[in-house]
Amino acid sequence: MSRVPTSFAALPTRWPEARAPRGMVATPHPLATQSGLAAMRAGGNALDAAIAAAATVAVVYPHNNGLGGDNVWLIHSASPGGSASPGGSASPGGLASPGGSAPAGRPAELRALCGIGRSAAAASIDWYRERSLTAAIPARGGPAALTVPGVVDGWWQAHELSRRELGSPLAWRDLLADAITYAHEGFPASDGQRRPPPREPDLFTEQASREVREWLWPLYHPDALGRGPLVQRDLARTLEAVRDGGPDAFYRGEVAARLARALAAAGSPLTAEDLAAHRSEWLTPLRLGWGQGEVVSFPPPTQGISALAILGLTAGFELDALDETDYVHVLVEATKLAFEDRDAEVTDPAHMRVDPAELLAPARLAERAHRIARRRAAAPVGAAAAGGDTICIVTADAAGHAVSLIQSLYFSYGSALRAGDTGVVLQNRGSFFSLDPRHRNALRPRAWTMHTLVPSMYLEGGRPRFVYGTMGGEGQPQTQAALLTRRLLRGLGPQAAVEAPRWLYGRTWGTATRALTLEARYPEPMARELAERGHDVRVGEAWNDLFGHAQAIWIGEDGQLVGGSDPRADGAALGW
Repeated sequence: MSRVPTSFAALPTRWPEARAPRGMVATPHPLATQSGLAAMRAGGNALDAAIAAAATVAVVYPHNNGLGGDNVWLIHSASPGGSASPGGSASPGGLASPGGSAPAGRPAELRALCGIGRSAAAASIDWYRERSLTAAIPARGGPAALTVPGVVDGWWQAHELSRRELGSPLAWRDLLADAITYAHEGFPASDGQRRPPPREPDLFTEQASREVREWLWPLYHPDALGRGPLVQRDLARTLEAVRDGGPDAFYRGEVAARLARALAAAGSPLTAEDLAAHRSEWLTPLRLGWGQGEVVSFPPPTQGISALAILGLTAGFELDALDETDYVHVLVEATKLAFEDRDAEVTDPAHMRVDPAELLAPARLAERAHRIARRRAAAPVGAAAAGGDTICIVTADAAGHAVSLIQSLYFSYGSALRAGDTGVVLQNRGSFFSLDPRHRNALRPRAWTMHTLVPSMYLEGGRPRFVYGTMGGEGQPQTQAALLTRRLLRGLGPQAAVEAPRWLYGRTWGTATRALTLEARYPEPMARELAERGHDVRVGEAWNDLFGHAQAIWIGEDGQLVGGSDPRADGAALGW
């Protein structure tokens, strides 16, 4: 057997860990991290920091997320209240109204905020058939932009919670200020933005459509990004309207009217009525007892159930003692089983046949774990193409509040459809729907598609201990399993857990595959041994964002906050 170290704990990290007593923010872009930290320094809490960072990253990381996409939040609010600073409700214009701190004695609470847009009322399998689209929903253009963008209302609902229950003194306009400045005045594009995405040749190669070349290339082409600051004045004006009018401006006001006109002209089924009907929803997080505490993640329509199932399926394998080859093998085999359940059952919860709690029942997971052979890979199941450009933000503060947030356009630049002069690039998340009426995730009007976004936390005694997440499509639950097991079972700190070599089983950007791709930093004998066990092994590049952009915060028993941010992205973990 090839011997690969069971732990990378002794190796130096490429980036230093961040340590601080009051607050911590980790994002894939340093300007977003700084915006979140500034919100905390101004008296805000972890939720305020997440909103401010999310608004900024929507401007400074436009290939991975934006106002035209979705977001999902896992929010832990501490007891007996949050910030002790004066607060109250906020007006859309952002002025703070008189109020007080969060009510004393309020119990700690964990909530899932679903900022996911539903499909258009007109979106149906027949609508696509009438347009000679029967195999799949296109990844780009108007037919791909068939779900409402949920980001802005997600920000607003999170802000309302922060003001109402956590007593935040920060006004709505405070949280958008940095984003508006960067959109108006510009900023230098990061290294990651200047790399053309080779997995999506329809953006910056000769395969790109005329429409994409006309609007995307002058603004976002890697060559253009290298010539000076990236200025997005149309987007700045939309953000200013949202600052002054709240979500009504985006979903029901003049911005909504301009969005609707652009959508109609592009041939999208989305209408002004679909935008006006949108509201974020509060859901109950999924929980799984694990180790000395519990792992919590996002419920359907996301694949959070897979993130928990992988951990539950491997609970009896003593992952802390395994050689790295065995460790990766066991987790990959668990991933296959978790994806079987996901692909068979997860969709809009209104149309699910099985309660997620049944799929995560400990007895059921233990029985299914018997299918994992220690020395032999199970046969892969079918695969479909998928995208995975996304961002993750994690925050925590000394009061005990914590947030794991994922925000996405799905593919790079989403549908590649810019909505007129709004500066908003619309997501293509709806292209994940199936046009097969027998499929579990078949397209329906006003429905949620199955979503890959997975924010997660690990709790002990009802309090967050590890707050984490990543981008990466199908890689999200796999990378999360690596982060948590490496932190809790294999002795790695947050930064080392984020940096350690990764693997990816399954589909990636635009590619239907069930191969096992290993990061090149793993030794060749390990790849050879996994192949001998029956895995279809490929070797990817070192430090490649194919393996995700992970962010993590560890909250010590002494209250100290330790952050880790992924060198595969451009960001930072910073504290104060």
